[in-house]
Amino acid sequence: MDRKRTSILISGRGSNMAALIAAAAEPSFPAEIVSVISNDAEANGLKMAAQNGIPTRAIAYKDYSSREEHDAAIDAALGESGSELVCLAGYMRRLTPGFVEKWSGRMINIHPALLPAFKGLYTHAAALAAGVRIHGCTVHFVTAEVDAGPIIAQAAVPVLADDDEAGIAARVLKAEHRLYPLALSLVASGRAVLRGGRVMHYGRNSGDTGDVLISPAPPSTEPDTVDLEYLARFTP
Repeated sequence: MDRKRTSILISGRGSNMAALIAAAAEPSFPAEIVSVISNDAEANGLKMAAQNGIPTRAIAYKDYSSREEHDAAIDAALGESGSELVCLAGYMRRLTPGFVEKWSGRMINIHPALLPAFKGLYTHAAALAAGVRIHGCTVHFVTAEVDAGPIIAQAAVPVLADDDEAGIAARVLKAEHRLYPLALSLVASGRAVLRGGRVMHYGRNSGDTGDVLISPAPPSTEPDTVDLEYLARFTP
């Protein structure tokens, strides 16, 4: 199986990064994690990645005179690792349009809300203030507009009557750790591709997601129909 070489960009603890590393430890997973890059040399996620045998690198913004130079250094590091896909996992710097365009269709992000609702920061406080009864998380392709890229997959959790920010944050984070590996698997295997500004899904889903509603549902064990011709455009 051709496992897609994948790098993860982080800024902090890297809990979603850890979920991706754990999923990719299975030989049958369609992506392998080849590097973890952080804009903060003190990010706890770097230590966690190194402990799991993943090459790490800190590329601090303060060492560069502009966002463009900083992103160019990250792009160079991605090239050195032979990365084919990029996952943002709590990466807290806005990427330049040129970098986003270069990695269009190959870079994904997870956001702690059901987009297009509650973009930006403080999503759990916003959800509670709005009085929604369902909250969740979204994995989407990255575009120049923040939190506005085409949606790959979403997971929903209930908002309980006595919830505070900490309670709902913990419930959503648990869903994130299930959703992000699924979304990476969909993209790496070619079951989810960006086409014409929308995400096209291929293959069959099982529909069994337990206590979290995930859409699309995790794939069944039946053979998938993958758009190999389209996927080949992103293969060096």
